[in-house]
Amino acid sequence: MLLTVGRIGRAHGVRGEVTVEVRTDTPESRFVPGATLITDPSTFGPLKIETVREHNGRLLLCFEGLTDRNAAETLRNVWLLSNVEIASDHSSGEFHITEIVGSKVFTDGGEELGKVKDVLSLPSQDTLVISRNGGELLIPFVKHHVPEIDIAARRIIVSNLEGLL
Repeated sequence: MLLTVGRIGRAHGVRGEVTVEVRTDTPESRFVPGATLITDPSTFGPLKIETVREHNGRLLLCFEGLTDRNAAETLRNVWLLSNVEIASDHSSGEFHITEIVGSKVFTDGGEELGKVKDVLSLPSQDTLVISRNGGELLIPFVKHHVPEIDIAARRIIVSNLEGLL
C-alpha cells in the first residue's frame, strides 16, 4: 500500500539537504541511504536518498542529484510516499489507520453517528474525524471515548460523549 511517510520542508545549508516532517512510526526503516521514495506531485520524483542525518531533533535528507540549496528549495512541501506492507496483529488490538477509515461509528447505545473520514495526528492524541449529516464530528481517539473497534466488521463503538455531540 502506498502511504505518506514524510513531507519535505525547507532547504538546510548550501549542499542540497532538506528538512523532513516525518509521518511514519518507523523513520529508521523508511529513510535510509539508497531508499527510493515516490513523490506527490510525481513530477519531482522518484527521489533516491543519498544521506540521512539528524540535526537539532530534525531529520535531514540529501537526495541524489541535488547538490545545492536552490535545487533543494524546489522540493519544499513535496510529499514523500513509500510502498508499505501493512501487517497488523488484530488479535493484540493493533491496526493501521487506513484499516478504520470508512468504518461506521456507533454510540454504545446503538445510534449510528457516521463514518470515519480521517484520523488527525494531533500533539495531545489522535482524533477521529467522522462524517456526519454533511459536517464533521471530532472524537478523541482514546480508550475512554473509543472502547471498541471491530476491524473485520468495520465498526467502531464510541461512548462518554457528553459535551462532544
